[in-house]
Amino acid sequence: MKTVGLIVEYNPFHNGHRLHLQRSLQTAGAEASIAVMSGPFTQRGEPALLSKRARTEMALAAGVDLVIELPVLYALQPAEWFAFGAVSLLDATGVADSICFGSESGEVAPLEELAARMQGGESPVMQAALKQALAEGLSFPAAYAKAASEQGGGGSQAASLLGNPNDTLGLHYVLALRRLASTMAPLAVRREQAGYHDAGLPAGGQIASATAVRAALARGTGGLDEAAPYLPAGSLRVLRREAEAGRILTAGWEALAQPLLAALITRAPEELALVPEVSEGLEHRIAAALPRLPVPGVEALLAAIKTKRYTRTRLQRLLAHALLNHGGPLFGRDSLAQGPQYIRVLGFSPKGRALLKTMKKTAKLPIVVRAADFDHPQLQLDIRASAVHASAFPSPQIKEMYADYYAPPIILGDSDSDEPPKGDLK
Repeated sequence: MKTVGLIVEYNPFHNGHRLHLQRSLQTAGAEASIAVMSGPFTQRGEPALLSKRARTEMALAAGVDLVIELPVLYALQPAEWFAFGAVSLLDATGVADSICFGSESGEVAPLEELAARMQGGESPVMQAALKQALAEGLSFPAAYAKAASEQGGGGSQAASLLGNPNDTLGLHYVLALRRLASTMAPLAVRREQAGYHDAGLPAGGQIASATAVRAALARGTGGLDEAAPYLPAGSLRVLRREAEAGRILTAGWEALAQPLLAALITRAPEELALVPEVSEGLEHRIAAALPRLPVPGVEALLAAIKTKRYTRTRLQRLLAHALLNHGGPLFGRDSLAQGPQYIRVLGFSPKGRALLKTMKKTAKLPIVVRAADFDHPQLQLDIRASAVHASAFPSPQIKEMYADYYAPPIILGDSDSDEPPKGDLK
């Protein structure tokens, strides 16, 4: 069964995601799809709006066949390691023939050409160029675009491509494929209508950015009604149920402000320096900002420590690492270069079940159906992150904090009740 791989967050799953899924299947000539999805925290360092189980249910209802989790170790990383972790998982399934991503350009060839010239983003020449661009005061994305453009021959096309967030991620997907010597083909579909950061719901349209949908949902029931035209029926059903149950994190980071601030205040600067993505004295900037905050909130803290050098995305990831007590050798480059060490199944359709049966023969990593049946440091990070995320819901429940450890995968069609579907792999 020809299968296309997708790298997603579905925060939440909206009509643009459904269009990407449909076009990916068409572009790849595929019969089935596998989505590698971030768990409770996204690559931008933000807590997800919904649990990964709710987002998995949305994806399956819209036609995704198999959802597997990108470990939080890789989900909360800059583009290089985020992409490497996700591509490694798709490659490890042994059943994905291609990977298809949305991009502003909708073209793969320029990214492949640039990747070939770069010869790996971690080369000494690339690092020197990146360091110089950062020293000029550019933000990290702008500095990376400048350095990669120069190393790739200085072409204006490279600089233009790397000014786009999804094209930049696409480059890292291509680099990861080369690094793994993977046989999966890279494919791209053009991102339609709503831009990555578009904050408003377009009048009369059916596609809005996830940013705009989340902003509408933060306004409560009325906002959910406003967002309804931009959501598939399955997503809307899940959102209404989760809202009623108090399991939507519309407050975002502010819902985690108290434990985060406690985690920061109780660390000395030398301890903050050990948190992933803290460098160049940033620990002292954080320590100095904390007692001067006008209000005890995350937005206030971000405003106090943000500079041209340190983007909001990087700072949010740093804060997530601090909240989750991340650090140590597991987060070093040598460890990250080993890739994810298991394939965590979050949910599947009937086609997904068939893929899993094939994967029993083709997979390069252990397939984890229930976390309680497998033990690995990477997986322990996932379980802790899910518990912390669930604790921030408006109506937190102990069973939700432990759900990631005991809950089986979601099986499409198992339940139409008001409770999340349950099931196991047999």
